[in-house]
Amino acid sequence: MEAEGGLESLRALHQDLIALEDGQLRNIDKLCNELKAHVEAFKNLLDRPTKSDTSRKKLESGTIQIEESDYAVNKEFQESSIQLADALNLDELRAAELLLDAQGDAELLGRSTIVSAVINYHEKRQFLLESLRMLFRNAEIPDREEVLRHKQLEIVGDILEVKDGPARNGSLFTRKCFKAMADIERWIQDLAERYQGTLALGQSMTIEYDEIMAFQQSSLAQQHESLGAIVTYLVKGSYTNIEDFFQLLQHLSTIERWNHIPVHYVPAIAAFTSQYGSPDNGGSLREARMLHKRIMDGRDSSPWALRNLQAAMVSWWLAEYSGWYLEQRLGSPVQGADLEAEARARSDAFLQALKDGAFHCTLSICSQVYPDDIYDPARNGLTDYLLRDTPPLPTEAMGTNALFRDLLLEQIESFINSFISNMPDTLRQFQISEDDQRKKILGGIPSQARSSLYDQDLDLERFLVIIAYTFDQRTEAAEAFWEDPDSNLYGFLQWASKRQSTPRVGAFCELLRSISRGEECATAAHKFLLDQGSTKTARIRRSSSLNWSQIFSELNLYAAKIRETPGSSRPPIRYGGKANAGDIDEPESALMLECYLRLMAHICKESSEARSWLWTHETFRSLEVLFTLADVSVPPRLQACAIATVAAMLTNKTLETSLVVWGAMDQWASSPTASMQAISRPGKPMTPMICMEEVTLEALSKTFDQANEFINLLQTLVSPGADEIGLHDALPFPEQLGGSYRMPGIEPYIDFAIGKIFAAKPPVVDDPVQSRLLTNNVLNLAATCLSVFNENLVILANRSTIAVDTAIEASSLDAYARLHPFSRVMEWMFNDGVLAVLFAASNQDLNVVAAASPNSPIVLTVLRSIEVMNRILDLQSTYFEILRPLVKLQTTGHRHPVLNPTLASFEDSVATNLDLVVNLGLYSGLGNQELAINSLKLLERLSSSRRLNASLTPVSRQRPSGNRLVGVLEQHGDLERVRTSFILGLQYDDRELDLGPGAPGWTIKSVMLDFLSHCLAALPDRPNLAHAILGFACTGATLSIEPDGAFTRGASLFHSIVRMVAEYPDGLDNAIQLWSSSIRQKAMRVLSILRASPLSSVLAMAELRAADFLFAMFLRQAVITPDTNLDGLSIRDENFVQTDSALVLELYLDQRCTLLEYASSELRLVAAEGAPTQKARILSTLFGSTTMYDGTQLPNVPVFELLDFLGADFSAPVLSPVSNLFTELDFTVALGPQDGTAGEAAQLHLVEQLLALKLNEVRKSGYLENAQDQENALLDAEAFVAYFRTQKSLRSLEEVRLRTLKAWSNLLALAIGHCELDQGGRASLVLQALQTVMPKLERYAVESSPEALVLAKLVQTLFFQVDLKSSALDQTKVADLADDRFFNIFRTSLRAINVPEGDVNLREALYNICFRYLTSIADPSGSKSRQHNISQMVKTSGKKTIDIICDDAYGGSGTCRASAVLFLDALTATALIEKSSYMIDSLARTNFIVVLVEAIRDIPNELRDAEPQDIPLLLSYYNSKLSLLLTLSQTRPGATQVINAGLFQTIRDSGLFSVDPDLGISTADPTSAAVSKYYALLLAVIRVIAAVLVSRGPQNQQTIEQTKQFLAENRTLVVSVFKRQAGIGIGGASVSALGEDDSTMGRVVDELVELFVLLMTRTEFIDVSKLTYFPFELFSLASIS
Repeated sequence: MEAEGGLESLRALHQDLIALEDGQLRNIDKLCNELKAHVEAFKNLLDRPTKSDTSRKKLESGTIQIEESDYAVNKEFQESSIQLADALNLDELRAAELLLDAQGDAELLGRSTIVSAVINYHEKRQFLLESLRMLFRNAEIPDREEVLRHKQLEIVGDILEVKDGPARNGSLFTRKCFKAMADIERWIQDLAERYQGTLALGQSMTIEYDEIMAFQQSSLAQQHESLGAIVTYLVKGSYTNIEDFFQLLQHLSTIERWNHIPVHYVPAIAAFTSQYGSPDNGGSLREARMLHKRIMDGRDSSPWALRNLQAAMVSWWLAEYSGWYLEQRLGSPVQGADLEAEARARSDAFLQALKDGAFHCTLSICSQVYPDDIYDPARNGLTDYLLRDTPPLPTEAMGTNALFRDLLLEQIESFINSFISNMPDTLRQFQISEDDQRKKILGGIPSQARSSLYDQDLDLERFLVIIAYTFDQRTEAAEAFWEDPDSNLYGFLQWASKRQSTPRVGAFCELLRSISRGEECATAAHKFLLDQGSTKTARIRRSSSLNWSQIFSELNLYAAKIRETPGSSRPPIRYGGKANAGDIDEPESALMLECYLRLMAHICKESSEARSWLWTHETFRSLEVLFTLADVSVPPRLQACAIATVAAMLTNKTLETSLVVWGAMDQWASSPTASMQAISRPGKPMTPMICMEEVTLEALSKTFDQANEFINLLQTLVSPGADEIGLHDALPFPEQLGGSYRMPGIEPYIDFAIGKIFAAKPPVVDDPVQSRLLTNNVLNLAATCLSVFNENLVILANRSTIAVDTAIEASSLDAYARLHPFSRVMEWMFNDGVLAVLFAASNQDLNVVAAASPNSPIVLTVLRSIEVMNRILDLQSTYFEILRPLVKLQTTGHRHPVLNPTLASFEDSVATNLDLVVNLGLYSGLGNQELAINSLKLLERLSSSRRLNASLTPVSRQRPSGNRLVGVLEQHGDLERVRTSFILGLQYDDRELDLGPGAPGWTIKSVMLDFLSHCLAALPDRPNLAHAILGFACTGATLSIEPDGAFTRGASLFHSIVRMVAEYPDGLDNAIQLWSSSIRQKAMRVLSILRASPLSSVLAMAELRAADFLFAMFLRQAVITPDTNLDGLSIRDENFVQTDSALVLELYLDQRCTLLEYASSELRLVAAEGAPTQKARILSTLFGSTTMYDGTQLPNVPVFELLDFLGADFSAPVLSPVSNLFTELDFTVALGPQDGTAGEAAQLHLVEQLLALKLNEVRKSGYLENAQDQENALLDAEAFVAYFRTQKSLRSLEEVRLRTLKAWSNLLALAIGHCELDQGGRASLVLQALQTVMPKLERYAVESSPEALVLAKLVQTLFFQVDLKSSALDQTKVADLADDRFFNIFRTSLRAINVPEGDVNLREALYNICFRYLTSIADPSGSKSRQHNISQMVKTSGKKTIDIICDDAYGGSGTCRASAVLFLDALTATALIEKSSYMIDSLARTNFIVVLVEAIRDIPNELRDAEPQDIPLLLSYYNSKLSLLLTLSQTRPGATQVINAGLFQTIRDSGLFSVDPDLGISTADPTSAAVSKYYALLLAVIRVIAAVLVSRGPQNQQTIEQTKQFLAENRTLVVSVFKRQAGIGIGGASVSALGEDDSTMGRVVDELVELFVLLMTRTEFIDVSKLTYFPFELFSLASIS
């Protein structure tokens, strides 16, 4: 029932509006059409029909109408609808409609239908409100594109009905918003009372009830906030009137609670005061005076319950209203009025508002609308000091939307500008008043009683901090502050910087800090403090104003006090005890110093100019002063600020600055002071420096602020510097750091951070936010230490020729491995206490994580813990196998072991904390992109571990659980939730087409698919987590489908992926794009693994067939041409291989390959199942026409045209770069396997590191002193990287092209083979296939590439698919065409055979093709002209061709020898038909005939030495040789060559005929395979002898005599053959009496007898033999039989 106004369409509209605000929306017209389509929904948004008896009765009648469709509803549905109507106070029929819509979502959400309906209802309202808010905001932005802004204004006019209606309609809409806000307030109150009532009655509440109550309250608060923003935009857009303002004020007077509700009205209040109080917005002074009177009268006569908010409203109004009186013209309504008295009255009213808490309220709002992830204890301390008597907003008010916060601060900014511009006298008045008050207090009381300073007014300080909060994180507003030095704001900045009291200095520093974000603003603030800014155009000249000199003086003064105060006069140091109050002149002095340091830290961090100036300052020794201020005796927060300033000075640091700070910090931490007197370490003798180091670190652990900032400093120090080239070959600290008093290194600091702070949380850190921040910072430090360790240096040192020891920045590789913090951090990561905290950090409440912002402490803590786990898994093998043994061997002294020795891997610890797996699965579905990526990466690693995937022992009476991780998810009941998160994450959204990889869901889809494919590929033989998430039931060692589960209904993740592959586009604008191809390829890979795995193949194939997946995929196939747009480039482009376009082609071909492989599997399956209809449908699709189930015929690209990828030429050779520096560098270690696989692709980072090491080595040798030489060396290195990257791209393309070609060839051969056609039809298909293949074969055969072998094998297969001698073929029209095409194939093959250094396997396939062709025409009755052409072609090819064939026939590998011999045999036979002696002469010339004859001698020995499995191949080879000898022997010249080669002597030497089969072959079975093969071999030899005898003729007595001698010598064998033929001897049965299975041997024996008889007859052997010489009776008997 999804329609305009439905949840999905509203969600899509909301996403498009967000994309518009982010500048990522491409299709503006589409957005405008969506907005127009939702106009009615916007109009009716605020209309909420309540419950009515009429609707209830209609519902109870059993039939209702929804969207013009009638529905019969049962009693259960009626009751559910009434419950929903009661819960939402909504019309019953509307509730029924909501309930009907929610039925489809209930299962997906895992909720009841009523709960799903409530969620959908609130989400629809929220999406509508947020969309409306963004529409109003975009229409109000003046610099928006004019056409778009005009369209949006038109839509706004349609919604408000002011375009064609009266202007008052805008006011009516505003009042509807007021009413809706009031309704929400009552709704929230009602929910709270209902909840409290349930608690009071002691009724039990389900988890679902708690969740839905919390969801409703949160959603209603968001809706209320959105309405507040909408009202604000209505006011700013001049759609309201004065009465609307008074209606708002009237409602505000009734609000009693100080929470988020009144805060949501603040922007509207400020907008109303600006709209109707300011002279700049088109109003009249008369109206303004009338409003002013009503507001001031109402202040006294009708005070609000929230008096402070009313005071704030009055102050905002007075600031705007006073603008009318800056300049007055004649005729003004105030002519004759006492303006001075009115000005005094306004000033008095403003001061009274301040006393009533105006600035308290404004500052409270500004400070508490910031999210909790912005944790700034020093600023919070200042704010708390200024708001010490003000009630804070409750926690719920802090969850303000960022856009609402910006809107609120924009309105406060308007107030600030107006107050500064319109009421300068009032500003000066309360500055003078505060200064006088402070002088009296300071002059009249002793320092011990100065706590009364807290009683003075600090409204100017509050105003300064209000400005600070207003401009903080709003860079554009801050830039405007600095742009105009003649502006009122800049003038105020100069004025406020002069003659400041101590608390005002702190507030001013916060103001200056807030407007100095970004390089430009921070540099401007730096120049302001330098007092070097231009003052020529300034209205006032600064004197004694705040500047760097004053800041440095104050810091130096306090640092000097710390140094000068003797340790004995200080209070005893209890590891970070507080300072004496007398050390500070005023109570706010510490606060002022904190603000100084915060300002210094901020400007240093943001401005490189200021940072450089501070490092090189002549008089201010920054590090010395800062570390003095970080002394253990100063207040903790001031100490933390000093440490934070040091960290800020390290922004964009170099290694040199890091080493300087490390030295200063180590000296600070270890310098003995008088504080040591208060320290005792019984039983632990140690040097004073070691003891002081422990004292310092112990003191830092006492408060959150100190520990947190110090760990931040450590993390900054170990981070790579700006001068780091990515090699990470230097230690991040001086190698001898601390070496004068302990073992060198930073191990004490690592132990402090991880052992003291992380594993044993300080007891003072009890705040959850502080605990999370501290945990997150320690994890940041650990992650940095792990990531800056370069394990490849160890690999390169062991496997490459480069001298790593001399090339790296560290003194040696040994020192690098031993001292690097990686080793100690890894050791701590296997400590039980650390592991407990690490797993606890990753185990957070899912609802809290889901509701938190991406930068909140809880989300960052979870994210960092997962990142650290990933790094541990990446590096644990390096640590355990290399680093740990090395450190244990070379470390001397006392080193406290912290590692649990029973843990052999990180997976061992995960095995006892399997809740981690559940959390990772759930985190991946929260929509947080970075968290999802890291969670899925870790989940992938864990789910691929065979240790963690071990089978669970089944619990009694439970179904067997196959996989441990699956069992954990099922045990917690979270498997469905994880499945749902994956399904939602992989839903196709066409808005991704507009945003591409920048779309929020694209990256999530990518990592989810990566997880599934990697998990499936890692454990293909057993059920695993990926199978369970896809929807399969993992039972034992098998997969199944639950009868009533989502898989059965087609609603599983598997089906979502199938739909994604079928629907997801390849790109936009007729281009195949990388981001879309990547998603489709990954999804196809998941399906491919499932299809190919025996575990899931049956289930996957059945579902794919049910979804018509094959036909859907073939319908969307397109032909790739050299001009196809591949992510902006075509294959013809010369830079194609160097760009992402090559990757696009690779991904596309991989998809094609997967599809072709699936089609082959499906065709085999339907053929095996005997499904002729489905087979015919598949074949029809393969040949170009897809038949839908309704009989519709749709054209698709036929399989013949899917060979398009072979037409692309991208394999042009890439020349290796030439460089004197890198020529001798051995890249073998980086290249990996050289077999053309993708293994080389993973080693490119090693190439880069080898080059970097070589550059280091050369630089250290002094060869790159010239800047130009250095630049040239870098260019050469980049050229090498580009070369290897190109090579990698080419290899990947060639590999996927070859795989795709194999898949295409297999599919084509299968398709033609399974076609049920006559010979004519089959021949037509074969010819069409050959027409496609042969041009490609001609091209690739010349190069002898792997593609040529695949094509040749396909041609070979196709040759055997058709009977070339079939009479049916001769009767068709294709006979002549076939003859020509087959001849061309033979010609191409013959040419390819002659390629120098060609592939042996390719030649074998070509031999088979040629043999097949020649045997098909080798018929004396065949075409004489074709046979003549063949003979001439062979002659033309030259002697080299015959030489190559003979070489293969003699020394080829495997079956190639036999194929070459058969080809020679066929060539010889063809030549004999032509009565040509060319082949005989050629073979004689190469001495090959002698080789053939001589080979007979070695037959027995080779058979004896061969393995049993190799004997059939050997026999085949012997038979092919003997067949060639037989062919040669059938002519007189050939027979002469054979007999001259020593045929009879070779046979005699071989001993083949000297074996008696009855005795020499060990078998009792006369029909055994061994005897049969032996007789077959004898038959082949006898055939050659008979052919020689016959061809030489009766006149050749020499041959006759040799044959007689052969018979005489082998008479025993001859007798045995005759006896076997007659059935005499072993077995006792004649050959004719043998069974059918032995008929082959019978035919062999018969032919042997016949040939022996022939030899005897031709040689007259019987006539010269005597009875004793030959058993004549036996011969006669055998002849008769």
